[in-house]
Amino acid sequence: MKDTFYFYTEGLTVGYHGVPLIKNIKISVKRGEILTLIGPNGAGKTTILKSIIKQLAPLGGLVCLDGRPVDEMTARELSTRLSVVLTDRVRPELMTCEDVVATGRHPYTGRFGILSAHDRQVVKESMELVNISEMADRDFTKISDGQRQRVMLARAICQEPDIIVLDEPTSFLDIRYKLEFLSIIQKMSRTRNLSVIMSLHELDLAGRISDKIVCIRGDRADRFGPPEEVFTPGYIPQLYQMTTGSYDELTGNLELAPIEGRPEVFVIAGNGSGTAVFRRLQREGVPFATGILWENDLDYPSAKALAAQVVAERPFCAIRPEVLRQAKELMDSCREVIITLDMEAVGEFGEGLRELCAYAVELGKVRGKGCHPLSCKHDVNSDF
Repeated sequence: MKDTFYFYTEGLTVGYHGVPLIKNIKISVKRGEILTLIGPNGAGKTTILKSIIKQLAPLGGLVCLDGRPVDEMTARELSTRLSVVLTDRVRPELMTCEDVVATGRHPYTGRFGILSAHDRQVVKESMELVNISEMADRDFTKISDGQRQRVMLARAICQEPDIIVLDEPTSFLDIRYKLEFLSIIQKMSRTRNLSVIMSLHELDLAGRISDKIVCIRGDRADRFGPPEEVFTPGYIPQLYQMTTGSYDELTGNLELAPIEGRPEVFVIAGNGSGTAVFRRLQREGVPFATGILWENDLDYPSAKALAAQVVAERPFCAIRPEVLRQAKELMDSCREVIITLDMEAVGEFGEGLRELCAYAVELGKVRGKGCHPLSCKHDVNSDF
């Protein structure tokens, strides 16, 4: 294992005051890999990270970095190989952003902390890497949370580590800065062969950026492996003990619970045109049905989660007569029909959809103006 992995644990047990919280943790990271811990709040992700960086003493087992147990490393030696960005709010007094970043050079500066020309160049390059050069002279306490997080990342990079540990690094960031932050992490892992261990709450982002994922469940690391092996159907609701709503492991879609009851509205959707309508009907408390959707359609995951009933067809095949008949019978029982699909964009297998759309018009149930059985497309922002 020492020859294969830059970082690994063997039988690691963590906890507080001698009481084990999570036992027998076995994880490993190669150079340039990104490992993400996921799990419910309070599961122990932060405890694991603090044990890895020696902020907490493990209750058992081994943590090895570059073939050596971290217990054998001095704090100075460890800080030249490993850097940390935790969720703790740092509030230094009278320090600019550049001053904060420069503290990442302390493992190299000696007792008096005097920066050499090389140290200052590393500080400059670290700030450029995370796009905060223009903030160098700004008071660290007077910038936004998102900007502070990037400053702290630059500080960690400034240590020139081989591995970086981050505890929920996107917690205070809006969507723009989440993507920018994780893009920087990914770029560093690829271009600098930097290993990354972090915890995340955003499952969709974890699935996209991680080479490996660790799932913390109860008193153990329940799963460990690449995202495609971890995010299997039905697993995430079990991991988080979800009691309402749904999560689709394939798409990352998280949806609220459907409205129960007999469908009042039938939605003819497809190609991603119906999802916004499904969610609006759910918000308005209207039970609805939808179809005919192929099971590989963009609208299918949200339809399956939110609709009271879905009429579906197998992928890549023409709509069968019995499926069309089922959709018509369901439409008969609904008071209204909403058509979001552009029939002109329907391919060779869409004859059944054209017939269904024409049937809706014949029934006089289509909501909105200008609907035609061969070209129907509603603005989802208009009143239904």
